[in-house]
Amino acid sequence: MTSTPPASTGPASAGSDLAGSDLAGSDLAGSDSTGSDLAGPASTGPASGGSGSGGSASASSGGVPGRSAGRSGDRAASGPDAAVPLEGQAAVDQLLEVLDLKQLDPARFRGESPQVGAQRVFGGQVAGQALVAAGRTVAPDRFVHSLHGYFVRPGDPTVPIDFTVETIRDGRSFSVRRSTAQQHGKTIFFMSASFQVVEEGLDHHSPAPEGIPGPDETPTMRDWLARYPQRRAAFNTAPQAIDVRYVNTPGWVPPGDRDAAALQRVWMRINGKLPDDPLIHACALTYASDLSLLDSVLSVHGEVWGPGGVIGASLDHALWFHRRFRADEWFLYDCTSPSASGSRGLATGRLFTESGAHIASAVQEGLLRRVGTRP
Repeated sequence: MTSTPPASTGPASAGSDLAGSDLAGSDLAGSDSTGSDLAGPASTGPASGGSGSGGSASASSGGVPGRSAGRSGDRAASGPDAAVPLEGQAAVDQLLEVLDLKQLDPARFRGESPQVGAQRVFGGQVAGQALVAAGRTVAPDRFVHSLHGYFVRPGDPTVPIDFTVETIRDGRSFSVRRSTAQQHGKTIFFMSASFQVVEEGLDHHSPAPEGIPGPDETPTMRDWLARYPQRRAAFNTAPQAIDVRYVNTPGWVPPGDRDAAALQRVWMRINGKLPDDPLIHACALTYASDLSLLDSVLSVHGEVWGPGGVIGASLDHALWFHRRFRADEWFLYDCTSPSASGSRGLATGRLFTESGAHIASAVQEGLLRRVGTRP
């Protein structure tokens, strides 16, 4: 798992922590070179873009973010060593290590970021870590069913992130938590998350899209990079913990190479084996869901990320978990954008298993500005 990779290609997922402060305007506007520093290809964002099949080896017993007491030892502030790009199970184990927070006391946790040369912490990373922290304070018979987070300041990948969890309510069926991430004494992200005991009730869901090629019929990241070799540099340092396969043209292709499309569809899975704890799978899905959602806003206009296109940042992120799932099995991310105006775009996504079960829904608003413009 990485923060934003070096990015002359620029996409939305990585810039997710730029907005929400006075820094946002100056960071997002300006020269092409400024824009290129903000975000990497949405498919690579952190720890994504792997083209290999998911590994079958078991994840290591250490570094697993469960609801237990957390790690007892300190890890260096520099985070896991990511000097050499990792793939498959090794990359997944690194993702688990990043999600494995150190518990400081019953309501405080500490997480770190891998060092891959990124200037900011990837939004999906801090959201996933915030959910880990919240989940560790909840009874093990309760499972997350919704979350809503706001990115308010850029995250610094060179220092730890401290998480504080506030218990809003513990009822007979639901528990609600507020998880706040801080660096340098300031809040960079906060999330409200709700957990529920297992219950029976009405059951229906919208059907999965039909006529979509399956993941084995969809180009891998290596296929796309063979077509656009000039984009390879942005992927060179990103661990490949998520296998991402675009059904439509990615948003990081060169300007003019993307046709307008109302939908953006992507197959994803964690590129290795995860432990069975449902909290881990929810955190991994939260992480992955920030990778390509804003891509659908640009897709409507045939726009691309980076020089000659658009730079962006997630303003908020919401997820609803409808059914149990495994994030290390294929899921289709079916994304569309109902509206864009005032330099903001709204994106919605439905997530389906390969068998067609509707497992989750996502909504995100992002700040989107053409490279070289200022508010």
